[in-house]
Amino acid sequence: MQFQVPQFIEVEDKIFGPLTFKQFVYVAGGLGAAYLSWRVLPIYIAAPVVLSLAGLGVALAFLNINGRPFIAALESGFYYVMRSKLYLWNNERRSRLEKPKTVSADAMKVADVYIPKLSDSRLHELAWSLDIKERVAQGTATAEDREEALPAHALVAPVRESREGRVRQLAGSS
Repeated sequence: MQFQVPQFIEVEDKIFGPLTFKQFVYVAGGLGAAYLSWRVLPIYIAAPVVLSLAGLGVALAFLNINGRPFIAALESGFYYVMRSKLYLWNNERRSRLEKPKTVSADAMKVADVYIPKLSDSRLHELAWSLDIKERVAQGTATAEDREEALPAHALVAPVRESREGRVRQLAGSS
């Protein structure tokens, strides 16, 4: 038996004239909210509110940013504003970078640590890099490991914590 394979499955069906169901809901919701605010609020307050609500409804229905719907951009912006951000500054590394370059006993110890070169196996280098970055993320890395894992110009680095990490951190601080 032969079956027809559906094509253009990414394209939504037009239900209300030239609009899809989702577009119709966004436009109708924006216009309805604009009408309600026009009827309830005084005109000098309602005018900007009506324009912004109608504009939001139209943007939700028709605007794409980088090939993604506007609602996805709004969601990403909301999460960026609402989620916590933690920035750490490592003053020790900066003071170490400002010191004059002299060979010392500490430098000799660091020289004994294996640092992969480009001529070595790429797999070995990748495994080494992941191991260092994993130790830095867990907080078990030494100062030398952190210095090797992060570039010298990255003095301020954003750190995201998981919810469990924040709960553990709050429980440990109290």
